Amino acid sequence: MPIGPNPSASLPEPLLRIVEARHHDPFGVLGRHDLDDGTATVRAFLPQAERARINEAGIDLMRMPGTDLFTWEGPADQLAGQTHYRITWYDRQGRVGSRCDPYTFGPQLGDFDLHLFGEGRHWHAYRFLGSHRRTVDGVEGFQFAVWAPGAHRVSVIGDFNDWDGRVHPMRVRGGSGVWELFIPDLTPGSLYKYELRDGGGNVHVKIDPYANAFQERPDNACILTAPSSYHWRDADWLTRRAKRDWQHSPISVYEVHLGSWQRKADGSFLNYREIAKRLAEYCTEIGFNYVELLPITEHPLDASWGYQATGYFAPTARFGTPDDFRAFVDELHRHDIGVLLDWVPAHFPRDTTALAKYDGTALYEHADPRQGEHKDWGTLIFNYGRHEVKNFLLSSALYWLAEYHIDGLRVDAVASMLYLDYSREDGEWIPNKYGGNENLDAVDFLRQLNTVTHEQHPGSLMVAEESTAWPQVSRPTYLGGLGFSMKWNMGWMHDTLSYMEKDPIYRHYHHDLLTFGLLYAFTENFVLPFSHDEVVHGKKSMLDKMPGDAWQKFASLRLLYTFMFTYPGKKLLFQGCEFGQGQEWNFDAEVDWYLLERPQHQGIKQIVRDLNQLYQQHPALHEVDFDSAGFEWIDCHDSSQSVLSYLRKSKDGKQIVACAFNFTPVPRENYRIGVPQPGYYREAMNSDAELYGGSNVGNRGGVHAEPVSWMGRSHSIPIALPPLAGVVMGHEPGVPADTPDDSPLSAEPLATEDGSPPAANGGDVEGDDGGQV
Repeated sequence: MPIGPNPSASLPEPLLRIVEARHHDPFGVLGRHDLDDGTATVRAFLPQAERARINEAGIDLMRMPGTDLFTWEGPADQLAGQTHYRITWYDRQGRVGSRCDPYTFGPQLGDFDLHLFGEGRHWHAYRFLGSHRRTVDGVEGFQFAVWAPGAHRVSVIGDFNDWDGRVHPMRVRGGSGVWELFIPDLTPGSLYKYELRDGGGNVHVKIDPYANAFQERPDNACILTAPSSYHWRDADWLTRRAKRDWQHSPISVYEVHLGSWQRKADGSFLNYREIAKRLAEYCTEIGFNYVELLPITEHPLDASWGYQATGYFAPTARFGTPDDFRAFVDELHRHDIGVLLDWVPAHFPRDTTALAKYDGTALYEHADPRQGEHKDWGTLIFNYGRHEVKNFLLSSALYWLAEYHIDGLRVDAVASMLYLDYSREDGEWIPNKYGGNENLDAVDFLRQLNTVTHEQHPGSLMVAEESTAWPQVSRPTYLGGLGFSMKWNMGWMHDTLSYMEKDPIYRHYHHDLLTFGLLYAFTENFVLPFSHDEVVHGKKSMLDKMPGDAWQKFASLRLLYTFMFTYPGKKLLFQGCEFGQGQEWNFDAEVDWYLLERPQHQGIKQIVRDLNQLYQQHPALHEVDFDSAGFEWIDCHDSSQSVLSYLRKSKDGKQIVACAFNFTPVPRENYRIGVPQPGYYREAMNSDAELYGGSNVGNRGGVHAEPVSWMGRSHSIPIALPPLAGVVMGHEPGVPADTPDDSPLSAEPLATEDGSPPAANGGDVEGDDGGQV
């Protein structure tokens, strides 16, 4: 049948562009426009309307033939007092709708905000970009703003306009590339996204990069949120944090994946608030004073563990609302436990609804795949040289510190940011302007990140996961460093695990794996990490890495943890490692809490608890972690017996702890080590104690130093070195020399703060879902 003429084809070009959703300046067409002759024109695009009017002014809007455009022309004084008039419309079913015309409102973004953002120096860009509840000229609604310089048209779409990109097109603010629109009458809880038309006429539906909340996956719409009314209770914590001398304080971190630490009885996720209560009690019991969360920034795929984030300003909806997460942090602070967040500025996923080719161009990433792709991970690399991209990341970091009181960020995959040739073959990367492989833009970004976060939030910690020999990662920027607080000691971790995985009979050939780390131990502020990465992808659990039969496995794990807690550096253990998880970590199920019904696993949990107590109560073990003054070898050369011994010293040098480790299953009686001072050396820790499941070979409480020159020292102590075990001997100069060394055979750890002996069992606590913690 013949096709009739299209009435809209005869529209003036500006109106046709509105109808076809390709106008870059909708305010030039829609809304109210006063003319010089005293008349005015009102235009509105109302695709759901059959008829429409402005009731207060008694004005009926007329539909333009063949379109959903409604218009009125008449005397301007008929709209007197109707600056922000309300349009009422009736659809074909007779239902009534009403809205205040958004195209009567002027620009809302400040020029100074846009200027700072364009220079990459707006530390709190999240306060004007994204969606925010506002009251403008007495009218309540939501202000939207998004950076999309390559777009030819951007619209807000949502459940309030049937996801129709023609209804709420935005205005662009000059050359800033920022689009904005204030939409009256919207309320918190509504869903929204952006619809962008690129230069080729292609339409893209994208999430808001600055959204504060999202639907739970697999849905991914952004959620309008009201300003938080959460009442924080951690003012004292934040004050103490700002004044804390963290470099000379104990830091023991429990790394947690919230989706798999504990779950409900039916296997579903716990809420942030439920997790907080259990986690705070558990960390207090075990002695960890920080938790580090695998990324909880919103992400679409559970199997990414959060490392492929899409919502850089939103806690994942898997575990609750933004205020639920605030309560999580607050609860941990109430128990004097800091919260670190794993944060991922190194790469982002290719999801078409997120940042990838956001406005149809390579906006957040590099266009050239030699600069913009991580082939190993199938992800894209941020363009750190672009001011607005750098500002996006800086604002995200500050957002978590400011809005959620996070105590610091662990920055993931820093090595991949620093090197242009990271995991690339020749010809697959582009050298910098000097011909080198350093990513100069990333270096500048990291330095600025660390400078700004430390300035804005005193006492916050910035921790780098950096696996190369890049110099001065944890040194101040004014000294040429990257400015991080600390760096994960990946070399120590790899060498130590490589050594421990070997059969004890061969360990004497690899003694250097234990000693090499001290050549560089004080070049950075190191964290000693046994993290999630070491217990997945066929690497086995920490317990299963250990060779030998079951007894040797448990003994070796106790030995390893004793070595770690006395070695220079702050400490980190992943969930499950603290009680000897048997299987590799599974992100899709909770850890094997049932293992704590078994004495061997209770012993691992007990020794971790006691090591945390020992570490935190003995200044010699934590005050000088980052300087050679706090460490001294006793003997690093006894490879033939696979024995290692060293001293740890307090900041004032008055407290001395002697540590000795036997990495073979052969007990060694009267093993003599040199000590710097006469006096009594009390056995503060013995990983072979029966309490932990060991054979209880010990030193009867302690030994007196003898005036026998040994290892270049004037005094020495003969100690019993248990099999596959470490002993920690604390120097007590005030004990009389004639005190007999005949206390009952004991390998018990130090008493608790109130002087009572430590608990003799794992102290298990029944969880709310019946699972044991």
